[in-house]
Order: sequence, then structure tokens, then C-alpha cells
Amino acid sequence: MAVDINYVRRGSGEPLVLIHGIGSRWQMWSPVIDALAQHRDVIALDVPGFGASPRPPQGTKPGIPTMTDMLVEFWQSLGIDRPHVAGNSMGGWLALEMARRGVVRSATGLSPAGFHVAPERAFELASLVVTRTLAKAGRPLAPKAMRTPFGRKLTLSSLIGKPAQMQPDEAVLSVQGVADATWFWPTLGALCIDRFSGGEEINVPVTIAWGEHDHLLLPRQAPRALAEIPSARYVLLRDCGHVPAWDNPELVTKTILDGSTTA
Repeated sequence: MAVDINYVRRGSGEPLVLIHGIGSRWQMWSPVIDALAQHRDVIALDVPGFGASPRPPQGTKPGIPTMTDMLVEFWQSLGIDRPHVAGNSMGGWLALEMARRGVVRSATGLSPAGFHVAPERAFELASLVVTRTLAKAGRPLAPKAMRTPFGRKLTLSSLIGKPAQMQPDEAVLSVQGVADATWFWPTLGALCIDRFSGGEEINVPVTIAWGEHDHLLLPRQAPRALAEIPSARYVLLRDCGHVPAWDNPELVTKTILDGSTTA
């Protein structure tokens, strides 16, 4: 299914596709893109229905299989075959699904979704419903609220371990990204009723990395991910939250580069 996808492309070398989480946008990778681009041909994209990518046509079935199809078709349209891929949260699940299908050279999942049990699923759903609702309600106030480190901490600490480190403009755009995502609710519903499976089929290098202080997808999910994908290597992202690129850009850059060097 051909869809319009907004993206940026920087650097040279083997292709590396970066995929954000639900409610996010390609700019979540801003702290690490330049460092990655010194070694890779980096394509950071907005998943359809998020960021500046329009929502897919009416009637498109939401969920990981459909999004995977769309993203694979997208990079094939750029003439790219089997890139490395790294993703965060929903993007991590997409990366692992791509590895399961064998359409990538390697996959790195940063706190990947898809490994919850029922109580965690309920918690994640409630957390994201609250996040979306507050983002929409607080969108007009975001430029003022994000001016101070306290405002950024109060608003974003459930997702980012050190939100005070974010630039105010980036924090505002993050709130607006959650508020404005046009495919948020259908996607959230699809993610909450499914789980990742088929990890034993993967035969490309996989890295599972988890934020030590992830308050959305709790770190206790990491052992399940490793049990599902026995061949995966594991990295603990110390002092990082759910969206780790803002917390420790150097560690996230190293994790992605190491994961895409073993292929």
C-alpha cells in the first residue's frame, strides 16, 4: 500500500532506518542523528498518521502488520534493500517484526512494545490515554509550560528520564506530536490487543535495549523479550527513560551502531 511518508535523510554508508513510537515523530532521534550519520545512511521517518506523515486511507487496518508493509514499501521506493533498522517502543516492535520477516539486515529495539501481560497492558493503555488527553487539552499552553525545566519535568517525566535536558522548542513539539497524531486511537487499540511472537524465526542480529527507568513499558518486560528472541543481545540503558535518546545520546548511538555492525 503506497502512502506518503515524511522523512529526513543524512549521512552515508549502510542504510539505517529509525522508527519512532506511538504519538511521536522523527525528531525524537534528533540527539543521535548526526552521530549516527557519521557511520550510516540514516533515514528517520514519521510513521503514517504521526508527525508530518498523513493518515493512511480510510479503511486501512491499523496495527503492526499493516505498518510494517507500508514502511517496507517506502524504503523499497527509495531503492533500499534490507536496511538496518532501529526503533523505540512501537517502533521497536516494528523493527522486531521486520527482523522476523527477514526484510532487514539487523534490528535494534529500544524498550520495544509487544511484550506486556494483561495487567501491564491495562496500565499502558491507561497511561497513553491520559498522555493523549492531557496533550490535547494542554496544547495551547505548551509553549509557556515548556519554558522551564520544571514544566518539562512535570509534563514529560513519564516518558523521558531527564526531560529538563530537552530544549524547550523540542519539548513543545513533542507535546504537539502526541496531540496532533491522526492515527493515534486506532493504532493504540491495535497495539493493546496484540503481542509480538515468532522471535524464534529470526535469523538476523537483534539487540534488545531497555531504559533502566522506563515508566511506561516496565523493564521487567525485557526478560520476556529475550526469552521470545533467544538470539538477541541485551543492553541495559542506565539512567534512561522510555525515550532514551534525550537521556543519553552517546549510549543510544553506541547501542544502535553496535547492533548494526554485527550484521
